Amino acid sequence: MDFCAIDFETATNDRSSACELGVCIVQDSKIVETKTWLIKPPSFPYFSRFNVAVHGIVPEDVKDAPTFDEIWYEVEEMMYGTLMIAHNASFDAGVLRGCLNHYGMFTPKLNYLCSIQLAKKSWNYLPKYGLKHLAEYHQISLNHHRAGDDAEACAKISLLAFEKLFLSSNEEIHEYMQPKIKLL
Repeated sequence: MDFCAIDFETATNDRSSACELGVCIVQDSKIVETKTWLIKPPSFPYFSRFNVAVHGIVPEDVKDAPTFDEIWYEVEEMMYGTLMIAHNASFDAGVLRGCLNHYGMFTPKLNYLCSIQLAKKSWNYLPKYGLKHLAEYHQISLNHHRAGDDAEACAKISLLAFEKLFLSSNEEIHEYMQPKIKLL
């Protein structure tokens, strides 16, 4: 089973304002790499106080960081040909689309799946399905709202869900979760 888990943090409520991206690569059902990039958003130096209160990233942290268009080709190469999974995937897919549109870049054909939907199918008895709650439930350490940690926790939760659902290949995931898989 191969997939990548991603997570974005944003500077403002604008979908093109990514200030951090985490990507966790899973190959043969094992985490092989997690990488995090700080990103200088188009709004720089403006960051919403609300967003800073959530993730703790401030303008000073990204003043020398690359812009999204400067890291995208490396990110795209890591993700190439795999299913993308994110916790609350509509948000992360929206940020990815927003960043690609802002820089006038080609949007790849990429299938994505929400790990919340996966968790609800796997543990339908839980009262909450937030990343923090699921990480606590599965005893996964998490520095919440930092993109690399969130992406890795999403990957670990997804692997546990696939195991619970007896899904062991990408073909089985696509067949079982087809109504929930979206195209970027």
